[in-house]
Amino acid sequence: MTDTDIQDFVTRFAAAWAARDGAAFLALWHPDGVLHSPLYDRPVLGKELGRLTELVKERASDSVWQLLDWTPRGDTVIVEWQTTRTAGGRRFDWRGVDKFRLRDGRIAEERVYMDTAPLRAAAEGLALRPVIAL
Repeated sequence: MTDTDIQDFVTRFAAAWAARDGAAFLALWHPDGVLHSPLYDRPVLGKELGRLTELVKERASDSVWQLLDWTPRGDTVIVEWQTTRTAGGRRFDWRGVDKFRLRDGRIAEERVYMDTAPLRAAAEGLALRPVIAL
């Protein structure tokens, strides 16, 4: 892939998030691609991304995703992002990284890396405590 191809992919990915557009997400994926994320109870197939987008809109309607940075290497693209949303009456901001393996300019595999502790604590009505207090 050329630098222009990679820039186009990143731009389309960020635009799909901004619009929460299921069709735009589907266009980024190979139907046999696989998404691995700590937010879901199982790997998600590329052909399921349209429905997943609808679920995210329903369950986190105020969620805002923002692209922070990205870098490519061969057929791999790393994207750093930030998300903001309200849960349990509290605002949450967290960052994560998505690692994409692309094939023919579309996602063959995506791995999401993020700290889910703040969201889990809020969902369970618990206070988030640090592992080590300084």
